[in-house]
Amino acid sequence: MRTQVAIIGGGPAGLLLSHLLHLQGIDSVVLESRDRDYVEHRQRAGMLEQGTTDVLRETGVGERLDREGLVHHGLELRFGGAGHRVPLTDLTGRTVTVYAQTEIVKDLVARRLADGGDVRFEAEVVGLDASAPSVTFRSGGETRTLDCDYIAGCDGFHGVSRPAVPDVRTFEREYPFAWLGILADVAPSTEELIYANHDRGFALHSLRSPQVSRLYLQVSPDEDIAKWSDARIWDELATRFATDDGWKLHEGPITGKSITPMRSFVAEPLRHDRLFLAGDAGHIVPPTGAKGLNLAVSDVIVLARALSERYASGSQTLLDGYSDACLRRVWRAEHFSYWMTTLLHVDPAASDFERRLQRSHLDYVASSEAAKTSLAENYAGLPIL
Repeated sequence: MRTQVAIIGGGPAGLLLSHLLHLQGIDSVVLESRDRDYVEHRQRAGMLEQGTTDVLRETGVGERLDREGLVHHGLELRFGGAGHRVPLTDLTGRTVTVYAQTEIVKDLVARRLADGGDVRFEAEVVGLDASAPSVTFRSGGETRTLDCDYIAGCDGFHGVSRPAVPDVRTFEREYPFAWLGILADVAPSTEELIYANHDRGFALHSLRSPQVSRLYLQVSPDEDIAKWSDARIWDELATRFATDDGWKLHEGPITGKSITPMRSFVAEPLRHDRLFLAGDAGHIVPPTGAKGLNLAVSDVIVLARALSERYASGSQTLLDGYSDACLRRVWRAEHFSYWMTTLLHVDPAASDFERRLQRSHLDYVASSEAAKTSLAENYAGLPIL
């Protein structure tokens, strides 16, 4: 077997890269270890920066996004019994859109298959060679080798790609809390996301559709989800979202529960020879800033441009600059996500002094046009290089 670009991982990063390369006449094969049904129903975040939605629209996979995505022009910071709106569009001219990652995957899979793309599910990569580039994988009881010009590692934090980068340097931070997330069949209680800071911990009110709510509670990293009955979850959410004006939280049947640890992680460099890391294979952000999916999209846009230049002109300038270009954006997003996380969560080890500092900072962000603008600029998304 041979192709120009072997893509390890059939999530949004790998599928979008394959689609972008196809539009430039570059062949690729996507190798995904899970089956199609699992990939298309894997629940992940879905807050899209305008840069992400622009790319999906411009490349012909935005039809359902435009029909079903929920465009937001602001968000709310809630603390001290009151809400404070950050008008994203007024401050930046940009919007964000709620559209679940699983829906993006469905759209991209359908488009790649309709275009004759080679997307192989249940194809487990067991080895790769970054110098004489090839990928070895198992599929249908057979072991095969895919020779290629370049390899894109889009296989996530636990994939095989990052360990194949020798002398990789990693930077990470573990947070002393996690998120208990729920999906509920109930109309959202808000039209814009609510980020709440409360003495009992952080809470987030998001949404998946006009009929489905997505909500989160700060819990300890070793929390036993079995101890959280539906009634306890709704009571705790109501407490943390409570306002002095009597705002009410809509309750309904909970259809899913999960606990997500909070981590910041960056690997450097994002390239070794002809292997390039993209998305979670190279970096992880805490979900507070809604940057994970958007960073993956920006990575593959940069990589697709670099590969297009290489095949069109023979120049390797953009390929040689790939890691540095992506890491500049990654570190900005890492800092913003860290800032949002520490601004809004309750650190169980924080002193009274530190908690007063946090409240002072929240007051400043809520009252300062400059501080709101900085938050809005980073949240809505910086330009993709």
